[in-house]
Amino acid sequence: MNDHNMLQITFFYTNGQIEAFNVVLHEDNALTPQEIQQRILKHLDKPWCLLHLPEQTICVNTSRLLKVEVKPTMYELHGEGVFSDVRRVTALSRSAQR
Repeated sequence: MNDHNMLQITFFYTNGQIEAFNVVLHEDNALTPQEIQQRILKHLDKPWCLLHLPEQTICVNTSRLLKVEVKPTMYELHGEGVFSDVRRVTALSRSAQR
């Protein structure tokens, strides 16, 4: 399986935990990158996102997410709220004090 058939989604939870998943994109699905992106955004707009793993199903409460990262980059997303040609200056860090 090559990288074109896989997405990596990383969830950053409000409690500080981080969890990453590889999502296999089956060739028989014939979804365009734009359709895949729209599907991801649609799922994140709902209260729960379900992930079927071979050994279990995981339910993610989307209201408990601070950030979601998707690799590879979804360049096809355009429009209001989307910033193109962005460069990271510093990595996100958390203060030791709470």
